[in-house]
Amino acid sequence: MSTGRIVAGCLAPHPPHLVYATNPEQNEPRSSGAGAWQGLLDGYVNLRKSLESKDYDVLVVHTPHWRTVVGHHVLACPSFNGYSVDPVFPNLFRYRYDLRVDVELAEAIAKEGADAGLVTSAMRNPDFRVDYGTLTCCHLVRPEWDLPIVAISSNRAYTYFSSEYGDREMLTLGEATRKAIEATGRRALVLGSCSLSHRHFTEEPEDPEDPTFERIYNRNQSLWDERVLEHMRRGDCATLLAEMPDFIDQAVSECVEGSLTWLLGALGIPDWPATVHGYGTVIGTGNAVVEWSPKPELAKEEMA
Repeated sequence: MSTGRIVAGCLAPHPPHLVYATNPEQNEPRSSGAGAWQGLLDGYVNLRKSLESKDYDVLVVHTPHWRTVVGHHVLACPSFNGYSVDPVFPNLFRYRYDLRVDVELAEAIAKEGADAGLVTSAMRNPDFRVDYGTLTCCHLVRPEWDLPIVAISSNRAYTYFSSEYGDREMLTLGEATRKAIEATGRRALVLGSCSLSHRHFTEEPEDPEDPTFERIYNRNQSLWDERVLEHMRRGDCATLLAEMPDFIDQAVSECVEGSLTWLLGALGIPDWPATVHGYGTVIGTGNAVVEWSPKPELAKEEMA
């Protein structure tokens, strides 16, 4: 089997508002079309256009909303179907799903993680309800649902230990994910699904999509988001990782769930620039759609 590789890595946030805004047939609530989140929706349009030129056969997503206390879990049944209701925004997200899983890759990720000293587990309960973070992220990136996925849980390492400890775990898991992709010959799109700053407003307008209501929670949040995005644009993810504990603490960042650090670990801690396809707010939180193509010299080798 030929050596697999990561085709691209993306920061792909999962606000259910963005699915709601596009009125897909799988989602019951209907949007007003008022346009509050157009910047982020345009960012996803730009990302999908960029990915059209890339040949990938599986989506691997690390999700903040499948939370596990003991170890890192992966979906490992051939398929899952059901009905997902967002527990915080049931007025926006009531979604019927039917998806396929790349079980071979999922089991390989679990094995590589265990070999690296992590506690891992394969979820083989066919009645397991897939979390809305996985569903929203995958829908926004690949709404056709024509490719299998692998979903990885968010372990509580940051919460029960420290941000520094959590980052070490997620970097190790990211590297294990990359090794599994290479060993199984997959051409994978890897998706870290989280917001940046994550302070929420506690009230919403009568029309949740009212653009006059939508803005960043406060200036502290936007300053941190701008700093993080500048590190990504400059290809300085080593500095981003060094500052991650402060970012998590000071901006109440959803990076506390490990998705961004896992992504950076899978990509080998990028030292080349990322493309920021879009940035915007959802109920006060900061969200960015960001893409890392393969490291330039690796891309040249692939084309040779």
